[in-house]
Amino acid sequence: MIKKYSVLICLAASVILIVIASLSYPGGSLPDKNSIGFDWSKNFLSNLFATKAINGLENPGRIWAVIGMAFHSVGYGIFFINMSKKIPSKQWANILKFIGAANIIFIFLIATPLHDLGTISIILTLVGLFSITVFIFKSKLHLLKCCCIICLLTYYIFFLLFGLGYIGLAVILQKVYVLSSILLVLALEYFTTGEDFVKKKPEVHTIHVTTR
Repeated sequence: MIKKYSVLICLAASVILIVIASLSYPGGSLPDKNSIGFDWSKNFLSNLFATKAINGLENPGRIWAVIGMAFHSVGYGIFFINMSKKIPSKQWANILKFIGAANIIFIFLIATPLHDLGTISIILTLVGLFSITVFIFKSKLHLLKCCCIICLLTYYIFFLLFGLGYIGLAVILQKVYVLSSILLVLALEYFTTGEDFVKKKPEVHTIHVTTR
């Protein structure tokens, strides 16, 4: 039972712990260093992993955020490894296994002083989700096709806004792409099977001719 729902358990625990961390965050954001508490529309999630908040006070929520990210990394790692077992292509299955194993390490690094190195996990996740999307488009899972496109777009729009310097909008889009990614991961984990990705051979109808 635990193994079956391990991805759900990990991601649910991650969200709960991150919320707890946000409630314990002293304050300070990029627009206002003297603001009180964590503002979901003005603070990046990475603010929760800092020893000190932007306003200079000690951040007691950090421990909850770090543990939450640990659950998040394990959840995503298990997900990609599980998806590799559903993909018929051995080559892409191995790639997804690698992404799963690597993400367990790199996603967690986001919550450490090696944050910049940890951002490699975002690229790995994008590659993994894009690969899965290709196979989803070869299946009959039409609703999931739309979900995959929407999720990938939230990532790309975030990078576009961040790169162009629209930090205020990027802060909001960060929460959007994280949430859409979690929902897509759960949908792919629990509403797909290996049979969905196997091409069914067309039935060959034979005509029987009878002679008198």
